[in-house]
Amino acid sequence: MKVLDKLFHLKENQTDIRTEVIAGITTFMTMAYILAVNPNILSEAGMDRGAVFTATALAAFLGTCLMALLANYPFVLAPGMGLNAYLAYTVVGNMGYSWKVALAAVFVEGLVFIVLSLTNVREAIFNAIPMNLKHAVSVGIGLFIAFIGLQNAKIVVDSSTLVTIFSFKKSADAGTFTTEGITVLLALVGILFTAVLMVKKVKGNILWGILATWLLGIVCQLVGLYKPNPEAGWFSLIPDFSNGISVPSLSPVFAKLDFGDVLSIDFITVIFAFLFVDLFDTLGTLIGVASKADMLDEKGRLPRIRGALMADAVGTTAGAVLGTSTVTTFVESAAGVAEGGRTGLTAMVSAVLFGISLILSPVFLAIPSFATAPALVMVGFLMMTSITKIDFKDLTEAIPAFIAIMAMPFMYSISEGIAMGVISYVVINLVAGKYKKISPLMYVLAILFVAKYVMI
Repeated sequence: MKVLDKLFHLKENQTDIRTEVIAGITTFMTMAYILAVNPNILSEAGMDRGAVFTATALAAFLGTCLMALLANYPFVLAPGMGLNAYLAYTVVGNMGYSWKVALAAVFVEGLVFIVLSLTNVREAIFNAIPMNLKHAVSVGIGLFIAFIGLQNAKIVVDSSTLVTIFSFKKSADAGTFTTEGITVLLALVGILFTAVLMVKKVKGNILWGILATWLLGIVCQLVGLYKPNPEAGWFSLIPDFSNGISVPSLSPVFAKLDFGDVLSIDFITVIFAFLFVDLFDTLGTLIGVASKADMLDEKGRLPRIRGALMADAVGTTAGAVLGTSTVTTFVESAAGVAEGGRTGLTAMVSAVLFGISLILSPVFLAIPSFATAPALVMVGFLMMTSITKIDFKDLTEAIPAFIAIMAMPFMYSISEGIAMGVISYVVINLVAGKYKKISPLMYVLAILFVAKYVMI
């Protein structure tokens, strides 16, 4: 215990081992879906699904360990959603590159990030963003991950109005209630159950919400209310050890980088796209989660940010060699922070669980998205509370903050929310004659964002 306290400064951060362990487990549970989703997406690019599973777990383990040791923050890293889809469907599917070339682009992006982290560029960008925008990013991420939770549980579905609420009647008429319908109902029950636990101030409420929702699903499967249909994407909720315990070989994707097109214009464009999304998704997550956890200093800066950014950069580079898409800081880290996680011990616990998942994959792959949805929704609520810190009396601060908040869920991107917030902040304050409060780097960022929308 003394060793852990000395390594992670638990007392200094007003936390303890039990709290950090629960927080680490909670974060892992909310993002364990990446172990199933990432291999499925990257397999669409022709990559071996089993090998990608192993690469995903190892990349998450390595990146998160680096975050714990270099920065001592409760942030967890893994191959990011969105970036994996961009690799599979755009770079490979639409542009015609092989997945080996795409991994080379990810590798180069990681090297660029290492340089940017060593030269303080990424840290300078973080510090240049005004405090009100930082609070807005936290709120926007809250809405964004709550929306993701609602989508994962199928509570919100596509429609002619873009999105609408799930229809139980239509599900019953179509004969899909025992697959889709019952899981939506379980997710709604899970949200209410988790909310009650939060109101009652039960320790580990978010983790208990996940486990209780999953357990209810297992009970429903055993009594026949839920009927798995793998062909339609509805899998068994009970861990399947019928094939024994084994770790899929990494060899089909390990170090399979192809630098043949590294000097082409399209290749450079691909690298820039990876850079943009990863850079501002990571900064947005660090801003939002750190703001909610009161980790920012009086100037809105994050101590030890260089270590956090370096963990992200090295994780991306190593992940490409292992055979997976860009490794980034996960917004689901907010779930662990909501449980009281404040140090790298939280991250280390999550990292260990990613390592264990290699041999216990049936357990973690059985965790359904509808069971983690309540956690994302309730974490969204907790992050929304940062809205009270925004100065709404000053419209030059409030309007850009609102635009950033609105853009994240509506544009389905943390990075786009930051871009819209920065552009509107510079334009509104410039026109209002308050140009002196705009830092030079904010001007540069605004110009780069506008150029990005014009050229890409």
